[in-house]
Amino acid sequence: MDRFDRIFELNRLLQSARYPVSRRRIEEELECSRATVKRIIEDMRLYLNAPIVYDPEYNGYRYDQKDGAMYELPGLWFNASELQALVGVQQLLANVQPGLLDPLLKPLQKRIDELLRLQHAGSQGLAARIRILQMAARHVGAGFQIVAGALAQRQRLHLRYYSRASTEHSEREVSPQRLTYYRDNWYLDAWCHLREGLRTFALDAIDGARTLETAAIEVSEADLDAHYASSYGIFAGAPKGVAVLRFEPERARWVAKERWHRDQEGRFLEDGRYELRVPYSNAVELTMDILKYGPDVEVLAPTELREAVAERLAQAVVRYHPT
Repeated sequence: MDRFDRIFELNRLLQSARYPVSRRRIEEELECSRATVKRIIEDMRLYLNAPIVYDPEYNGYRYDQKDGAMYELPGLWFNASELQALVGVQQLLANVQPGLLDPLLKPLQKRIDELLRLQHAGSQGLAARIRILQMAARHVGAGFQIVAGALAQRQRLHLRYYSRASTEHSEREVSPQRLTYYRDNWYLDAWCHLREGLRTFALDAIDGARTLETAAIEVSEADLDAHYASSYGIFAGAPKGVAVLRFEPERARWVAKERWHRDQEGRFLEDGRYELRVPYSNAVELTMDILKYGPDVEVLAPTELREAVAERLAQAVVRYHPT
């Protein structure tokens, strides 16, 4: 039990006990020595303004309730591991979208620093030891705040959206449902009123966004999961097939530890190769991920996916070895 856990436990003891708690019981419950109990009480008085008093009549400690209100640990309270995990998440946010939540997190950061100081572990030292490496991240721009605001307020959005596939712009009215951070980039899952269906929009491809006064329509969590989580990749939909991939032994040890999809199935073969089954709807992203393994993977099924991968590999050969 570390210092934070002991503070939390002592607070629980003092709040729940009908009578002052003896020093011996505190030592037993906190699993520490008399000197440690003394330091914990002093820390709580000094840093947390805890009104802990010694009651000679009962030879124990209690909270002084002069105004009749029970003392509560100030602000948000976390144990040591929760606090350090929170610092890690904050570092992730700072790297993912610098400055995005700074105004909201600064008051909490001050509180975290105060609490971490009790165990002589500053958040700055921890943050400096967390590295987040982003690959191919695309700039989102000011549109993020507009989209996130409409999502929170449950309002529709008007988007001017650039399609990289067709190189054309379109005007869309959408009801935002979710923001998704996927492979170092942000996406908006929304109901598109033009297409009358769920669509995914890359935030970096939104050239203009404004919030409308009309309330967004609500799509149930079950329907969102059925559409976005049932198939491989960000541009999902109802599964149209199951990709069966066979990896060579040199790559099998890595792929076996990877999670390509929540409903994937994998097994090692007797010769050391690894067979992976992944449900998918849109083959574009899946094909790109298969190609990065080069000769170390073979598509066994379905036939159309196997042929699509083979065609891309043939085109690559021609590129490097033109006839």
